[in-house]
Amino acid sequence: MAKTILITGGSGLLALGWAVSTRFQLNVVLGFHNRKVELHGTKGLVVNLNSVESICRTIENIRPDLVIHTAALTNIEICERKPELAYHVNVNLSVNIAKACHQYGIQLVLISTDHVFSGKSSMVDETETPCPLNNYALTKVKAEQLVMDIHSDSLVVRTNFYGWGTSYRPSFSDLILEHLTKREGIVLFDNVYYTPILIQSLAEAVHELIDIQAKGIINVVGDEKISKFEFGLKLAKQFNLNAKFICPGLLEDKTSLVQRPHDMSLSNNKIIGLLGRGFGTVDEGIALLYQQKKNCLDQELQQL
Repeated sequence: MAKTILITGGSGLLALGWAVSTRFQLNVVLGFHNRKVELHGTKGLVVNLNSVESICRTIENIRPDLVIHTAALTNIEICERKPELAYHVNVNLSVNIAKACHQYGIQLVLISTDHVFSGKSSMVDETETPCPLNNYALTKVKAEQLVMDIHSDSLVVRTNFYGWGTSYRPSFSDLILEHLTKREGIVLFDNVYYTPILIQSLAEAVHELIDIQAKGIINVVGDEKISKFEFGLKLAKQFNLNAKFICPGLLEDKTSLVQRPHDMSLSNNKIIGLLGRGFGTVDEGIALLYQQKKNCLDQELQQL
């Protein structure tokens, strides 16, 4: 019998991308809050993450082998304006999930972020002490710490992903492709660096880690550091769109934005050592994204 996984934040970008990557190998249950969607090959139900008791009832009902906690408040500006809300969503709800999973002895995957460092170092590994620059990063660091304290067998995944999104939650790559398709200009930062990974590749890697009973903090990112501007150029090339509409910009010129790191790149040496393989260049990931479009995955998600 296939394993059952519960993914919180079930109508979000990562949860849906994860579900479409695993729905025919696993029994996927999407846990919803406000928005409900119907995705072929999955089941869905409302999960009240505000209550440990409610989460426990859900666990007793569906008996998951694994819980993937993707629910989070990721908008950096909102997190800065509403610190109490950010703490509740990113920390308190993570704590509730950890308590319930610990009570039932269920493996938990907490999705964290590459924003937790100052950006002064490049290709940072898991031994580096976090240095959050904003409230979003601060809440994610706190969630990492508390989840590991409560449920030490948890896997904390630091990552930065892209993939096909929905009409109500487009991804970074969606936004770039939309501008280029409409022949509209878009400014992408030429001095912000990261190590992006396609959602499909992220999901596959995490399930491999679960299979070998990995735990603790692990960076699950692509093999290549790249700027947001360069990422856009590679998208344009793969999708045969005109790159002249992409303009380079500097993070510091966007004064309306909350402070954030210039370099979010993470080292994936640890996971390469654990799994014995790399996770692909940006070109390889974008080629897979293009193949997903040919398979009409983008249209399926856009219809949700």
